[in-house]
Amino acid sequence: MTINPGDMAGNPAPTPADVAAMGADLGGFGAISVRLAIEVGGIRLKLADVLKLAPGQVHVLDRRVDQPVDVLVSDRLVARGEIVSVGERFGVRLTEVLPSAGA
Repeated sequence: MTINPGDMAGNPAPTPADVAAMGADLGGFGAISVRLAIEVGGIRLKLADVLKLAPGQVHVLDRRVDQPVDVLVSDRLVARGEIVSVGERFGVRLTEVLPSAGA
């Protein structure tokens, strides 16, 4: 893998699509694990309210039920999808893979 020094100047990290395009150029880096997270929504709370959180409370998130969830890799938005049931577990069906910010 060749690293372009210009990429060290604050340009965004490559997206999964960029990495896939690199193909065999990944060498041993292809085995590196990254964290994939699904963000359903969020809410802003005052610290005092966070300290008062208790089981059974319900907090309404900033996203509607029919809106897609965000798919993040290492805290970077890379795709959107919908929550699905896979047997006894949750899953996510990708509906959109976002293009690279540099494209």
